[in-house]
Amino acid sequence: MQLTVTGHHIDVSPALRNYVAKKMARIERHFDHLTDMHCILTVEKLAHKAEATIHLRGVTVHADSVEGDMYAAIDGLVDKLDRQVKRHKEKRTNRHARHFEKSVAR
Repeated sequence: MQLTVTGHHIDVSPALRNYVAKKMARIERHFDHLTDMHCILTVEKLAHKAEATIHLRGVTVHADSVEGDMYAAIDGLVDKLDRQVKRHKEKRTNRHARHFEKSVAR
């Protein structure tokens, strides 16, 4: 998996980059078929925004989070992405299970 972290109106420090990488590893633990991730960190006055796009096999997942602190925004972003990836994985496995049950019943 390739992770790209960019910043708008903010310098992305190595500590911030490592924090994003550590949190995104949680998503990779749930779903193995990640192609690449792109995370954009933005600061606008008092709002800290974190948004990310993840390319899975055949699907693109996007989420964003706005908080008063950048670390809280990253945590919220990872939670949203994690829910979306789990939902995608469940849909994928449920569809295959239904197909398998139909073929066994014949």
